[in-house]
Amino acid sequence: MAALGWLTPRRRSATARSVLAGEASAEAARKDVSEQEPQFPVRGDELAAAFFDLDNTVMQGAALFHFGRGLYKRKFFETRDLARFAWQQAWFRLAGVEDPEHMQEARDSALSIVKGHRVSELQSIGEEIYDEYMAERIWPGTRALAEAHLDAGQRVWLVTAAPVEIAQVIARRLGLTGALGTVAESVDGVYTGKLVGEPLHGPAKAEAVRALATAEGLDLSRCAAYSDSHNDIPMLSLVGHPYAINPDAKLRRHARELDWRLRDYRTGRKAAKVGIPAAAGVGAVAGGTAAAIALHRRRR
Repeated sequence: MAALGWLTPRRRSATARSVLAGEASAEAARKDVSEQEPQFPVRGDELAAAFFDLDNTVMQGAALFHFGRGLYKRKFFETRDLARFAWQQAWFRLAGVEDPEHMQEARDSALSIVKGHRVSELQSIGEEIYDEYMAERIWPGTRALAEAHLDAGQRVWLVTAAPVEIAQVIARRLGLTGALGTVAESVDGVYTGKLVGEPLHGPAKAEAVRALATAEGLDLSRCAAYSDSHNDIPMLSLVGHPYAINPDAKLRRHARELDWRLRDYRTGRKAAKVGIPAAAGVGAVAGGTAAAIALHRRRR
C-alpha cells in the first residue's frame, strides 16, 4: 500500500508566503467587484430620466432631411422654390456660421411651406414618412440605450431642433415617453407661418430640459443625456450622466477632457452626415428640404 502513497494528497502547513499570496488574491477579487461600474440606469429611480438628441444620435442623418423628402413627394413644394432653397442650403454649407439674417430668411422659407396647412395633416403625413424613410435609419445601439432606461422604469424624451410634430411621431413609434421640439404657431389647428419663441437648438435645448425636469420633479444629477453634437454641450452639461454618441470632433475632444462616456455606432473611418450641418439648427429646414428635392430630382 505504501507504493500507492503518491495518490494521496500530502498535508502541508501553509507558509507565511502562501498565506500572503492567498490574502492578496482574495483582496484583489473583492476590489475588482467593488470597482465595477454601478448599475446604470438605476432601476426604479423615479427622479431619473434620459434625454436623447435625434439627428445622428438616435437616427442616421437629419429628420428634417427625411421629412423634406416626404413632403416633396407629396407636392408640398413648387419648382420655383428650388432655387431659393438651394441657395440657402449652399450658404449654410459654405459659410459654416449662423448668420442671423440668413438664419431668419431660412426659417421664414421653411415656415412658409407649412403655412395654411392643418397640424393634423402634418401629423398624419409624419406617420407615413416615418415608415417610408426613418424607421430603417434608427441606430440599434442608441435604441438599446433608450430601452435600457425604459426597462429600468425611467422616462425617456427626445430633444431636437426638428418640429415637435415630427419628434412626437418618432418618440411614439420608438415607445418613448415623449419629445421636446421646435414649436410652430398654430391657430385653430392651422399653422400661421410663425414660430413660438426660437428654434430648440443649442442652449435652448438645455433650457427645455431644465424646465421639463422642474415640471416633472426630476433630479438632473441622476439623469442622462445623449448627443452627437458639440452644440448640445449645454444640455449634456446639465445632467449627471452625459454620453457622447457618434460624436463630432469638438464633442469627442470635450468628452475626453471631462471623462464623459462615448459610444460610436458608425462604421468606417467617419460616418457621413446626411443632409444639413448641425450648426444650421432649425433654420436649415429649408436647406434640408433643398437637399431632399435635389436628391429626388437626381433619382428620377
